[in-house]
Amino acid sequence: MSTLSANPPASASPPAEDWNTSTRSQTRLSEDWTAVAIGFLVIALVLGVFAWQFADLGKAVSSYRWTTDGQIAAMSTGWTQQLDAIATDADARGQPQVASLSAAVKDALQKGDRKEIVSAAAKLSKLGSKTLAGALGAEIRAHAAADATSTVLTWNNLSKALYVGLGILILATIGIALIGGPVMPFLVGVPVVFVLAGLARFLAGNGLFVNWGIEYVIFALALGLLISNTVGVPAWLKPAVQTEFFIKTGLVILGASLLFMEVLQAGVLGIAQAVLVIFVVWYACMWLARKLRVDDEFGAMLATAVSICGVSAAIAACGAIQGDKRKLSYVTSLVLIVAVPMMIVMPWVAKSTGMDDLVAGAWLGGTLDTSASVVAAGALISEAAMKTGVIVKFSQNALIGVAAFMLAIWWALKAGKATGEKPSAAVIWQRFPKFVLGFIAASVVFSFFLPADIVAGTRSALGEIRLWWFAMAFVCIGLETRFIELARMEQGRPAAAFIGAQALNVVWTLLLAYLLFGGVLFAQPDIR
Repeated sequence: MSTLSANPPASASPPAEDWNTSTRSQTRLSEDWTAVAIGFLVIALVLGVFAWQFADLGKAVSSYRWTTDGQIAAMSTGWTQQLDAIATDADARGQPQVASLSAAVKDALQKGDRKEIVSAAAKLSKLGSKTLAGALGAEIRAHAAADATSTVLTWNNLSKALYVGLGILILATIGIALIGGPVMPFLVGVPVVFVLAGLARFLAGNGLFVNWGIEYVIFALALGLLISNTVGVPAWLKPAVQTEFFIKTGLVILGASLLFMEVLQAGVLGIAQAVLVIFVVWYACMWLARKLRVDDEFGAMLATAVSICGVSAAIAACGAIQGDKRKLSYVTSLVLIVAVPMMIVMPWVAKSTGMDDLVAGAWLGGTLDTSASVVAAGALISEAAMKTGVIVKFSQNALIGVAAFMLAIWWALKAGKATGEKPSAAVIWQRFPKFVLGFIAASVVFSFFLPADIVAGTRSALGEIRLWWFAMAFVCIGLETRFIELARMEQGRPAAAFIGAQALNVVWTLLLAYLLFGGVLFAQPDIR
């Protein structure tokens, strides 16, 4: 959307409704600065609650994980095979405790008693998430403990979502007032958007979708599309469809979770691989997109998603260039669809070819788009592969802020070149998406100015609140989109560009992983 000081870019989608244009002509604050203000107000409130302990931050985090008895029974065969392998390895290493704990979990799975499975798996998980046995124990425990009737659908859990929803309602309404939007119509519709976002999270929390890496964004988008393409979006709901405001606010909050020190902790090799992957794959995807006649707005989102970390990177890129949200929904859907077969095929390739565990882990970390999928795929190979994959993935994730800032500068210069306007500092500032500054400022504050205990103590609450803003944004994207438009978007050329770039990513990252983690250029890291 446009700000007071600049006309919208030619590539930006037009406002959905006339009220959006007419009421914002007297805006007191631009949408970007409003997102920064609301995002930092959220951060300040969470920090205040943590510092003065006048409320429990745990009440901000709801659980949406649920797995049926039938799904646990179906997964037990695979878990049992992994437990047998862990026990055999533990016996060979002289680790009787690990073998005993694994056997206990196996016995509980055979009995099918969820409480007994939870108890046995919890003991195994205490070996630590950085061990293969501990990670498997945590996975089994999470599924066994995720009984919908006793966890998700309880007043204690639902009330947490209610508290967060009330807070978002108040803050978002303040934001709409600052922007100059219709406050009362927004108040009527936004609770429905929030409920749809909650339903999307509930659906995505099922054990089957968790295992397959199908995230809430798919369900949020699908629910919005279902409404907009069947009964249509009612007039009273349209003022609450504030896609860009929700995304920008969420991105400001996201900055608090991207810590510079985590990049350094990842190690030199992880950082080197991340930088080389991002640089080469991003430019390759942009080149391929242009060859396929995909516009640069679309290409930038595709390139950032495939080269960094999927959905989060695509959201950041879309915000940085103030792109079309229909294109963002296309990219995020594409990311998640392509990721599913990769999670299955890549570990199989690594094991069947006898690939070195560290090389395999670095390969997975550089190509799979979420940390959860890297952990799951790495665990299918070995503990060392899992650890290496996480190191590489963290390095890439932490570079989202740098990428968003550089994209914003490039897009501002590109817009000036297209209009023949001299790209002076004033022009760049005028076109620069100001919320990116809030995103970077939050990252700097949490990286360098806050004690580690405060950063750790507020991370889960801020992550939960951020997720709600993003979930609401994707519901709104669906509400604004006609399915036929999404399916026919540029005749499949963006999908071809993404898949082509992902194929290059798989090959290029494997080469880098071999050179950096295979002992070719440097001594292999001591990761066990």
